Amino acid sequence: MGSPAAQRELSQLVDRLENLAAHDVVHTALGFHPEEPVGAATSLFSLTIQRGKQPNSRLFVARTALAIARSPLWTNAVRRFIELPSALPCCLVSGVISVPDVEHHLFQARVATAHPDGLHLLVLDLTSASTQHADAYTDILEAVAHTLQFTNPEPSVPKAAGTSRILEVLL
Repeated sequence: MGSPAAQRELSQLVDRLENLAAHDVVHTALGFHPEEPVGAATSLFSLTIQRGKQPNSRLFVARTALAIARSPLWTNAVRRFIELPSALPCCLVSGVISVPDVEHHLFQARVATAHPDGLHLLVLDLTSASTQHADAYTDILEAVAHTLQFTNPEPSVPKAAGTSRILEVLL
């Protein structure tokens, strides 16, 4: 990772990730995991938010998941519905992607779920060239989906400032 070539490649990757905002991607994260015998496996997590095109959020989620699974790039795909604590509709699609003219295959797990407002769709992606870890990556993305919470970042009712017992002792 410390070589000039690796630094250059990482810099190019970060530059390209910034271009994803034009495709409704609002968050990305890179994962670096130890790989045996020596090296690192990498993964990319992204969160995309799309404006709803279907008044029925369950139907919109199902159609999105079906479109993902029907992509000609998938060499095989597993798809299933996930029951979230929020009871929002949610589908998971995972499998191996074969990109034309690329020797190595990629693993990708994608979760499509509705926003509670019914006007937006969220798509969570976890992609890696480490296809041997497909089951673990699928489990990770499903676990992330179960942690989704929708709260207003700017509550309309101001909260009263609490007192700190530690601050009282220090003063």
